[in-house]
Amino acid sequence: MKIAIVPARGGSKRIPDKNIVDFFGAPLMSYSIRAARASGLFDTIHVSTESDRIADVAATLGVPVDFMRDSSLADDHTPLMPVLRWVLEQYSRREREFDTVCLLMPTAPLVEADDLKRAHEEFSRWGRHRTVMAVSRFSVPVEWAFRMTADKTLTPCQPGMAMVRSQELKPAYYDSGTFIFISGHDVIRGQLDSSPMVGFELPRYKAVDIDDVEDLELAKVIFRGLHGATWDRSSGT
Repeated sequence: MKIAIVPARGGSKRIPDKNIVDFFGAPLMSYSIRAARASGLFDTIHVSTESDRIADVAATLGVPVDFMRDSSLADDHTPLMPVLRWVLEQYSRREREFDTVCLLMPTAPLVEADDLKRAHEEFSRWGRHRTVMAVSRFSVPVEWAFRMTADKTLTPCQPGMAMVRSQELKPAYYDSGTFIFISGHDVIRGQLDSSPMVGFELPRYKAVDIDDVEDLELAKVIFRGLHGATWDRSSGT
């Protein structure tokens, strides 16, 4: 069985109520839930939250929360893997087991059902023995990176590489912050990287990881450019 777990705690500080903030007339997390449902992949879509308000919104979106997240797993410092493991343990107590887990972030309104389906195909191709992470390519070589001090002085992260031509450097990729497919076995063992991970490349315009207001506004600009006045909340088209 397959489960999509949408981690949506209520304690966001940089964007209050980030997971349910209005995004073109609908709660932000509704877009991830809509994509998961439209993919037809999942037996269960579970919104993991300790917030009654978020749970109420989830219910209105057609995914009532089967159980609330333990508050000890809802602070600013709790990694996501313990949350996933705890969710699977709660379902196991209810005699429901999942061999495929999709960690689907609630702040990924640009991800579509087809992205999930194609990533799941990659996951299946590896026999569910490799974690598949949605990644995107850096727009410029990472070798060109600088750090900037408080007085705006730039220091190269890799001295001597800033003048190397991009054609001579290999592309590098980053975690898009959107979704990951992982086996239920690896979740229970708490091993995200028990074997080499496989990258599923998303185009950069879909890889907006919404952490702050600037990210949110960028996602809105891209979404508006993609959908414009044709967006229909009810159908998701």
